[in-house]
Amino acid sequence: MKIYSFTFSEWVTLVILFFVTFFSESGFAQFSIKGTIVDQSSGKPLIGAHIRSERNNISVLSDVNGQFNMSGMKAEKYSFQVSFIGFQRQRIEFILTRDTSFHIYMKSIAILGEEVNIVATRVQHQQPGTYSMISGNDIKCVNLGRDMPYLLQTTPSIVTTSDAGNGVGYTGMNIRGTDLTRINVTINGIPVNDAESQGVWFVDLPDIASSTENIQIQRGVGTSTNGSGAFGASVNIKTSDLRQEAYGELDLSGGCYSTFKSTLRFGTGLINEKISIDGRLSYITSQGYIDRASSNLKSYFLSAGYFGKNTTLKLITYSGSEKTYQSWEGVPKDSLATNRTYNPAGEYIDSTGKITYYGNQTDNYQQENYQLIFSQRLLTNWNFNLAIHYTKGRGYYENYDQEASFSDYGLQNVIIGDDTITSTDLVNRKMMDNDFYGFTFSSNVSWNEKLKMTIGGGWNQYSGRHFGKIIWAELASNGNNEQDWYYNTGLKNDFNVFTKFTYTPIKLITLYADLQYRYVGYKMEGTLDNLRTIDQKHDFNFLNPKAGIFFQINDKHQAYFSFGIANREPSRNNYKDTDPDRVPTYETLFDYELGYHFKIPTFQANINAYYMAYTNQLVLTGEINKVGEAIMVNVPYSYRLGIELAADLELFKKLQWNITATLSKNKITDFVSYIDNYDSTGAFSGQVSEYLGETDLSFSPNIILGSELTYKPLPSFSLSLISKYVGRQFIDNTSNKSRYLGGYFVNNFSARYVIKINPFKEIGFNILINNIFNQKYESNAWIYQYYYNNVHYEESGYFPQALINVLIGITIRI
Repeated sequence: MKIYSFTFSEWVTLVILFFVTFFSESGFAQFSIKGTIVDQSSGKPLIGAHIRSERNNISVLSDVNGQFNMSGMKAEKYSFQVSFIGFQRQRIEFILTRDTSFHIYMKSIAILGEEVNIVATRVQHQQPGTYSMISGNDIKCVNLGRDMPYLLQTTPSIVTTSDAGNGVGYTGMNIRGTDLTRINVTINGIPVNDAESQGVWFVDLPDIASSTENIQIQRGVGTSTNGSGAFGASVNIKTSDLRQEAYGELDLSGGCYSTFKSTLRFGTGLINEKISIDGRLSYITSQGYIDRASSNLKSYFLSAGYFGKNTTLKLITYSGSEKTYQSWEGVPKDSLATNRTYNPAGEYIDSTGKITYYGNQTDNYQQENYQLIFSQRLLTNWNFNLAIHYTKGRGYYENYDQEASFSDYGLQNVIIGDDTITSTDLVNRKMMDNDFYGFTFSSNVSWNEKLKMTIGGGWNQYSGRHFGKIIWAELASNGNNEQDWYYNTGLKNDFNVFTKFTYTPIKLITLYADLQYRYVGYKMEGTLDNLRTIDQKHDFNFLNPKAGIFFQINDKHQAYFSFGIANREPSRNNYKDTDPDRVPTYETLFDYELGYHFKIPTFQANINAYYMAYTNQLVLTGEINKVGEAIMVNVPYSYRLGIELAADLELFKKLQWNITATLSKNKITDFVSYIDNYDSTGAFSGQVSEYLGETDLSFSPNIILGSELTYKPLPSFSLSLISKYVGRQFIDNTSNKSRYLGGYFVNNFSARYVIKINPFKEIGFNILINNIFNQKYESNAWIYQYYYNNVHYEESGYFPQALINVLIGITIRI
């Protein structure tokens, strides 16, 4: 096993960051704010109540005695929000001129809080884990039509990409170099990842951000959760919380590339202190930066809830439909300099010899989601949660296929007189129809002030059908409109159960243990679009243990260490692309996380180091199956080693600076590359292999830096400069210096102004100027290399991102 040693300059950087973090508290005022938070009716202390400063977002939780303490506070005016599940929020305003203490009485609102149903899958206070929290207010400031990955990109280690180039339509993200097929995504604890491909397409969930209360991003293995294995990160989305009062909100935004977004949100508030209904309607459209990369997205969200003192019941349904012109082929490398927006999708030569485009070369998909979430408080320290879910998905993508061979579609040649015609122009649709359903459950118990336990799990079943139809052909053969040229099915069962313990033997130390058992059964039957048969069945039994220790050194210093193991089964593509005698095996990740957190009122920082060691990770090596298609191959050993920083600094009273940084090494230890070889006649003559030793994992930049500088001259007016630097990243696993994406530094500017004017509660104005310095860069690419007559050639597709562009929005609240 190889361990990377940082260079001298990297060690110097780390030492500087440490000392800046450790000694930054000097020179600040030393007033303290203390208090005790109790239940007004019983007088008992409330443990874990949340106290947050509205001005600088500093927050603490009350301890086992209901007490909290903020030290080192500056002499000025403060406004605090105090909240606790099942109690009315309180707002406290005061001017701090000396050490101050409060006794805060919280009034029960006789409801069980909604958060209890997602506690089981999130990192909690004083648990060891590397994570970031994003609030709905943070999202609101930049939610002007771009997809979810672009709203999360200010958190550490995230790199985003967009097929259309402007963040609308098909988008993706990597976290620590790990793509969305290896990132576990849940909504209210319910799996979002497609069971077969294991991918996540936020284009099928348009504007879900407008119905999001908060998001927790866990980096590394994280805690046990539902759905596919977290092989680099987890993204846990919680939808909107109950609002006490009725409301209506209208968001309108638009800008470059004919981008337009409209969102209507509404809610009844709490009716008779028991019932609430909330909803959203959204419409997003854009022409995209890339030629014809249009998007037409529609969605709704509807939630009806019953809230009792000990019972919560919510029915949630949300749906999204998308129609996007295909832009996933990218731009050929030789076109980047002369025609950066060129899109070859749908291109064909008509009867006059002119290049033209098929106008319906589109991707079409609709998805409906239903969730029934039940939470019951059994005792004061014990609750039970059950969620039943169902997702219906169906869609297709349409292609114009010029001079398509009849035999490729299982059709007979056409004979006219003495002529045998073997091909024709046609239009096909590759279709899918799937059902995903199941349940999740959890139970949280606090045995005493020191010991807490969670038991959870779930069962899900996916049933998918994949088939293709020819909807038009220039020459008819023996096919018909009802006939499928291919048809295959997938059936997947996924069951898991986990238990978690936190034990605090003394105030300074919390021990954590987490063990999950997961069973996966997957069966495929039928034929693929190349008419290959794929009948096969696979079963897996995984044990995924995690453990760690958390140190609460004092109010300013915290530290943790954790270790976790995750296992991941191969995806549908891994199985269908390979040969029967080369079935891929499962992958295993060993994740080590070491973190330190420092916090004072004007500065806080999180520094963590990670080492993620993979056994049998599936990667592209260039190897192909027996019919010439690329396959993913298990490599014995690979790793990711890095350090992450997230810091918030109040430079002046009205100037805030948020910084993120990731330095990493991402390696395959013994890599063998394979390249197709064709002779002078164009006939395939095998593959050329080359041992390359240690190489870089693709799409894993060694350096990622982020900065958000925010100036608030008024409480209702803010200006932000958002910067992101992404270092060089290779587009395959060979570490070849000619096959990489160059590093890029992109800056965005945003402004937000909120006014309160009758008869409206609030009117907000937003402007977002992306890529203000007009940086030309590509965020993603693919490459195919081969030898023809002993000469090396490459084909490629790159994904350029938009130059300077503007989005403007207005929000009206009533």
